[in-house]
Amino acid sequence: MGGVSGLQDPPRDGEGDRGAKHRGGGGTSRSLRRPEVYDARKARREMSLPEVLLWQRLKGSPLGISFRKQHPIGAYRADFYCASAKLVIEVDGISHDMGNRPGRDALRTERLGNEGYSVIRILASDVLRDPDAAADSLIAFASNPPPPSLRDGPPPRERGGS
Repeated sequence: MGGVSGLQDPPRDGEGDRGAKHRGGGGTSRSLRRPEVYDARKARREMSLPEVLLWQRLKGSPLGISFRKQHPIGAYRADFYCASAKLVIEVDGISHDMGNRPGRDALRTERLGNEGYSVIRILASDVLRDPDAAADSLIAFASNPPPPSLRDGPPPRERGGS
């Protein structure tokens, strides 16, 4: 059964590749236990129509610029993210105008800005009206982002002094 000298028998039909579990793939067990990764994967399957329209134009690295959808960044999840430009893109629907959402969005933008990210908020209605123009403007920004010193966020603190 166990083969000669501790060797395993080859897998039978339908058993698959026994060694696959040792080579990885499909995420690590650690990443599967992180709730932000699970939430991001779920959000990728449940994107809104404006997000889908925008993603159809951003995927595939237009002009060599790579975008990610529903990307976790600390306690937040960006609708879209461009790592090379450290750019967070948020598609804001009508719900972003209701209740405490404007304040929460402003705080989120400030916190991400303090960590060196540029944040662009684009209205869902603008994406629905002209998804190509919306994507083109985001690609143009990502291809020539402002230097970190000019990104959103408060000015640096002065050192020393009284």
